[in-house]
Amino acid sequence: MTKREIVRSICEETGLNQLQAKDIVQKVFDSILQTLVEQRRVELRNFGVFEVKRRGARKARNPRTGEEVMVPERFVVAFKPGQIMQQRVEALGARKSGDSEAVDS
Repeated sequence: MTKREIVRSICEETGLNQLQAKDIVQKVFDSILQTLVEQRRVELRNFGVFEVKRRGARKARNPRTGEEVMVPERFVVAFKPGQIMQQRVEALGARKSGDSEAVDS
């Protein structure tokens, strides 16, 4: 799903015009990004947690040449899904494998 599709969905459900919905969606994304930069953690209850983590320097191999190279330390964004999201995603797998215990909330 793209940002444009999210905007369209919000418009259909709320009656807002596309410009209003786009502004709201963009402000949410900007707020999440700004909070990650300043506080390194964003927790959205029943959705998940975005967190900035430090990935240490390490040795790696160039896949083309096989040559060993050093990868410098860097910061990455990690996402840990909330319990509700995790359960719904796991239910997808259960439905695909024919498991009758799949739960759809």
